[in-house]
Amino acid sequence: MKIKYYLKGYLMAKNYDYDVMEILKNVRPTPLVKNGLSNAEKIKKISMHFRAIMETLGLDLTNDSLAQSPDRVAEMYINELFSGLSSENFPKITVHANEYKYDQMVVVRDVNIMSVCEHHFVTIDGMATIAYIPKDKVIGLSKINRIANYFSKRPQVQERLTKQIADCLEYVLDTEDVAVHINAKHYCVVSRGIKDINSMAMTTDLRGEFRQNAETRVEFLNACKSKVYSS
Repeated sequence: MKIKYYLKGYLMAKNYDYDVMEILKNVRPTPLVKNGLSNAEKIKKISMHFRAIMETLGLDLTNDSLAQSPDRVAEMYINELFSGLSSENFPKITVHANEYKYDQMVVVRDVNIMSVCEHHFVTIDGMATIAYIPKDKVIGLSKINRIANYFSKRPQVQERLTKQIADCLEYVLDTEDVAVHINAKHYCVVSRGIKDINSMAMTTDLRGEFRQNAETRVEFLNACKSKVYSS
């Protein structure tokens, strides 16, 4: 039986012991400035500022439907949409020794991506295909989804998000043989500017064998062609 546990920022599985902060140091950063505020303090300040925005728009904050909106938005930002800004929310990860010597591609397809564009703070909605070729380590498959979800929960650009997921997996699995493909709709394009409801943005980060070996690259890119993408 595999013994796994998570305690105070450390993830452990069998012989592998990682510090969450060390993982994040090996992932290209989101532009951040430490302000020393607790989550409760952040929620209070965001609520106050969002109230001012609503008042500037001329909305009636005495209306029952609108009265609690500043608090709702603030709590949503801290606890949900932007929870990936806190290292405390880094997911529990299970990494095992590759005892069965599996050396072929592992692909997790149709991973939901829900993020927020950092330019206009509207939704990015799409799917990811994520793959790696194991060397000494393998990861629980659902953990790949959790890693993608964690880095999605930030103000993002799709290019950075693609690379953050790849950086994390490369470090945790100690292999360059990692590939990430994201196909997403940006609602800053849908709802403003050009207002194109059909366009999708695709980004890909191919590393190791996925970049150097043409057959491996083609196999991965073919795996990206899911029904969801082609709909």
